[in-house]
Amino acid sequence: MQDFDFHFNPFSQYNNQNQQKGQSLLAAGWRPLQRDFDWSYFLQLAQNDSDELNRRLMGAVSTVADALGRNHQAWWANAINVFSSYTRGEMDQVWNYLTPDPPYPDYRYRDTLSVETPIRQIVSRNNIPIDYVLNRLQETTIRQTLAILGRPDLITQSYLDRSFYFPVDRFENWDRLDIVSTAYAYWSAHEVWLQIDYVDRGRRYWSLMAKNMAPLIQKSTYGLAVMLSGYQSRVGQIHAQFAIRDFPDEIQTFSDAVQQTVMNQHRLAVLVHGDPGTGKTAWTQAIAKEVLVPLGYVVFILDHDAVENFVPPSYLEKICLIINEADNLAQDRSTEIAQSSNKTEHILSLLDGTLYQSVVSVGNFELEQKLVVLMTCNTTERLDPAMLRKGRVDLMCEFTKRFV
Repeated sequence: MQDFDFHFNPFSQYNNQNQQKGQSLLAAGWRPLQRDFDWSYFLQLAQNDSDELNRRLMGAVSTVADALGRNHQAWWANAINVFSSYTRGEMDQVWNYLTPDPPYPDYRYRDTLSVETPIRQIVSRNNIPIDYVLNRLQETTIRQTLAILGRPDLITQSYLDRSFYFPVDRFENWDRLDIVSTAYAYWSAHEVWLQIDYVDRGRRYWSLMAKNMAPLIQKSTYGLAVMLSGYQSRVGQIHAQFAIRDFPDEIQTFSDAVQQTVMNQHRLAVLVHGDPGTGKTAWTQAIAKEVLVPLGYVVFILDHDAVENFVPPSYLEKICLIINEADNLAQDRSTEIAQSSNKTEHILSLLDGTLYQSVVSVGNFELEQKLVVLMTCNTTERLDPAMLRKGRVDLMCEFTKRFV
């Protein structure tokens, strides 16, 4: 029997995989990005980096002379040496030094919004997937922003030592864009960069960078609402079963006061209380839909467990929190049941502004965040006395008439 000598070369396999990825980019529509010579850039090198420029040029001349001046080879063999992989690699390094780099993001941009997709949800009976829903909101914000921006002016990708570009006139969808390393896109009119990093197994890390992203985020999040509940957690739009005009006259008058205060204050806390069936929850939804959403507020509807772990996203400028059954959450801390959780302290931090202001100060976005908290409860007797102190709850109203 004949013996076969199998020799496994891991570097050869690695190179073959890299070559296949480079070929797949070309097959997917990417084109090689040629580095053009720029006289102004060359003059800057000659003026500011003359020693390195001379060293590189002399090295290039030496490489070509070495390839052509081998006496033990025929002249035609020396000519072929000029086009060898070694000589070409040396010349490419010199050319890359002499020509400007392809455009890449300006990482000095202050505003950055990032998310990794697809977003995975960890299912648990004991925990509400707050991180999952907030990441979905962040993904929705990025995708809506990209839809507003439209086609970019430039799409590039570098793989190993080669640079590629994707013809923008052939661009259709970001998810269909073949990415094997890191891709960049740029919108000059908005001064916005997009960076997409390939992670593994189809996962991607998206990063939007801009000098001022707040106007784009306001447009992309307009009308959005987030429900965080043990029963259902999702990103969608606010739904109101009744309009403000459907409520009694005294409630409509109170609604006008709420609207006026929203226009004049950066932070507002409203507490409505009354017996079940008086329309408290329906009123908060109507206020959110008719007053706050048109002003650009993103609405978060929180249930008991979500309140304890929720922190307002720092990239949103205007946030509305709807907290139903506040008397079951911010209970008097002198009672035994209230001492078993920190829900009361968390709500007090929201009302004081310390929780969301601290987030803004350490985040990428330096916004003067506006917060409106709408709370409902059946009775104020079980609330912690600190809740009702002056400066925490700005407006209160008792719902007395049967509504639903």
